[in-house]
Amino acid sequence: MSGNIQLLTDTLATARSEGRSALIAYLPAGFPTVDGGIEAIKAVIDGGADVVEVGLPHSDPVLDGPVIQTADDIALRGGVKIADVMRTVREAHAATGKPILVMTYWNPIDRYGVERFTAELAEAGGAGCILPDLPVQESALWREHAEKHGLATVFVVAPSSKDERLARITAAGSGFVYAASLMGVTGTRATVSSQAEDLVGRTRATGTGLPVCVGLGVSNATQAAEVAGFADGVIVGSAFVKAILDAPDDAAGLEAVRALAGDLAKGVRGQA
Repeated sequence: MSGNIQLLTDTLATARSEGRSALIAYLPAGFPTVDGGIEAIKAVIDGGADVVEVGLPHSDPVLDGPVIQTADDIALRGGVKIADVMRTVREAHAATGKPILVMTYWNPIDRYGVERFTAELAEAGGAGCILPDLPVQESALWREHAEKHGLATVFVVAPSSKDERLARITAAGSGFVYAASLMGVTGTRATVSSQAEDLVGRTRATGTGLPVCVGLGVSNATQAAEVAGFADGVIVGSAFVKAILDAPDDAAGLEAVRALAGDLAKGVRGQA
């Protein structure tokens, strides 16, 4: 069975044809529970998210700030496994028809087996993987299997990335490029980094035509509108996770992420 890279490509193209950025939401699998995480994904899509990244909880999440680390810890203590991540992708995609990616560090895939992971992700209806710590020069095995199974390989670029490296990454990647708006870990911030627009411009200048989506720091409609002014997609993670962490119960958490997605969806459409 082939994965859904084409669905991801088409979704981003549709947003562009509508004169707006896509809204990409991030939520970890198994948080607050496996079932609760699936319902949260459905809620953010119901609220207006175009694409969802499902986080594979990891014990050493070097890119993630304290909010997502807390959620990962809850998921890991709940016993979340890769099988639960695949189930989350399968059920979220089946229920919504939207492109669902997995965001994961390389070590869990390496231990699980690249062929097994890509085959199972494609079978679950996944659209691809975001791999923040896989160096492009060491990615040939992953890319071979991802391409075979119809999965996108999304690399992360940062303001420190030199133009030569940006060219290598965009040439090797597929689906879109994840532009980290600042040097640092994930988390909500009062303002969006001024480096983000420059990074998007330099990434586009490589000429591959891959959409460039910006994450790290966006938490409200005003910031989403700002980023939507220069990026193909706006990625929001910590704000969704925080909404669930701050909610008094599961039902309130679902309503909070649905409302936040609705607010952010207005932002990417310039209606904030």
